[in-house]
Order: sequence, then C-alpha cells, then structure tokens
Amino acid sequence: MNRDRALGLVGLVARLLLGGVLLVAGWLKVRDLTGSAQSVVAYELFPYEISRMVGTMLPVLEIALGLLLILGLFTRVSAALGGLLMIVFIAGIVSAWARGLSIDCGCFGTGGPVTPGQEQYLPEILRDLGLAVAAGWLVVRPGTPWALDALLPQSTPSTSHTERIS
Repeated sequence: MNRDRALGLVGLVARLLLGGVLLVAGWLKVRDLTGSAQSVVAYELFPYEISRMVGTMLPVLEIALGLLLILGLFTRVSAALGGLLMIVFIAGIVSAWARGLSIDCGCFGTGGPVTPGQEQYLPEILRDLGLAVAAGWLVVRPGTPWALDALLPQSTPSTSHTERIS
C-alpha cells in the first residue's frame, strides 16, 4: 500500500469515527430534548434559559456535522467545527471536575447529577481529546476516500491581474 493511500485511509477512519460519534450523540439527545437541556443545566455554566437553548440546539448541530462528515461533504469545515465542539466539551468537563460537581457529561443522552465517585471525567476528556485529534487530522488533510467532496467543483487560481489586462 502506498503512502498516499494509507494516509487517505487514516483520514477515512477519522472522518467516520468523528462523524459517527457526533451523529449518535446528537441522535440520542434529540430524542429527549428536555434531558439534553437538563444535562447542560447540570454544568452550572449558564443561566437556565441559555442552558435550555444550548441543550435544544446542540443535538441538531451534532447530527448535521455527523452527517456531513460521514458523507465526506465540506469535510474541512465540518471537521473544524466538530473539533471546536470537542474542545468546548473538554473545557466543560474540566470545569465541572475542577468545581467538584458530580455529573455525568450527558454526551450520549441524558446526563446530570450522579453519586460522588461515579463521575467519568478522565475517560470522557481522553475520548474527546482523541476525537479532537481526528478532527485536526481532517482539517489538515480533508481528502479521504469515498467522500462527496470529490464531486464538488474545484476552485482554480484566479487569473493574474496582468493576464486580465491583456
């Protein structure tokens, strides 16, 4: 297997992994928007109304980004946004951990308060860090096999100023 093919397959795995996780996480949350909002409220970062809005909009964003990544459509932008989400999720989990909150992250459905000692902060941070790395790979190398991006018209360098004048 040549180097370009191997790197393309790494990108394909990164794209499907990040896209699949976002799609599943969003789908599980969109089925219970009240629970999704309660998960955001549990972080105690925003006023209730903003937490409710985030809890309602986040699953839709995750589903949209997940679908775009799985299809390989607008891969660089979708991966950048997915990576940004992972960084925000990591910051939220670190914040909850640092403030001594005992919560389930709500990453895959309804989260919220848990019994002290039942938190899974480190594994959740490591998972999201791995997904952020996958997103970074796709930002740098968005070209992957079986991506709909290949069907989009490619931009060409614009004609130079001197060529347009003559």
